Amino acid sequence: MDYKESLNLPKTDFPMKANLSQREPEMLARWTICISMRGSERPHGVESPIFSMTAPLRQREHPFGTALNKIIKDILIKAKNMSGRDSVYVPGWDCHGLPIEHQVDKELGEKKAEMSQADKRRFCRVYADKYVGIQRGQFKRLGVFGEWENPYLTMTYDYEATTVEEFGRLYLGGSVYKGKKPVYWCASCKTALAEAEVEYQDHTTPSIYVKFPLISDIAFRLPKLAGEKAFVVIWTTTPWTIPANLAIAFHAEFLYVAVRSKARS
Repeated sequence: MDYKESLNLPKTDFPMKANLSQREPEMLARWTICISMRGSERPHGVESPIFSMTAPLRQREHPFGTALNKIIKDILIKAKNMSGRDSVYVPGWDCHGLPIEHQVDKELGEKKAEMSQADKRRFCRVYADKYVGIQRGQFKRLGVFGEWENPYLTMTYDYEATTVEEFGRLYLGGSVYKGKKPVYWCASCKTALAEAEVEYQDHTTPSIYVKFPLISDIAFRLPKLAGEKAFVVIWTTTPWTIPANLAIAFHAEFLYVAVRSKARS
């Protein structure tokens, strides 16, 4: 007698064996089909929020902070979709930067000394494209819905062309000007450094007095100084800024005194 048939057991279509190694790819493929079908059924006249995020390629695998951001954003997108709106997540990657150059230098080794900058940039493009694909696959496995086959990448030619076009528009509109500011430069990497990449240590420098010669005759304001060599003396606690200093400013409400010095130069 089959006693199992005499028992009132629940019946289900779920298999007893998990078989995750086979079932996970099937699940991911189903989700991909659902996303593509959703794109063709977007409602008209309904506000469709678009979320985007640029992931840096500093790490070859996706960093935990970026993963957490994407998962939280995915929750919001799915909640919007369930409320009747068609929200879209457009992933993106920042494909430029010193970390990529460092990794490419390591992989090239001594070959980099014989390569031109253009060839090295081509290797950087191949490196970035490789790890964009790796991170994209990792985020898909997390169940994040997004336009994974149509991301925006800062290294695509249309993206770069748009950047140049916008810069040209700002330049022609008079919004671009030439100024001077300190730019942190790495002599060994031969590239500019971000503020976060600079490490500071305590340093003591002396305060100094500096005299700036007047480049025009001041007699029209002070007739008594006609024909005199006039200087303006300043005091500073940042002497390293003097090489880039081109002028000084006078305060409109301060009083200034001209003093004759015995040591003339």
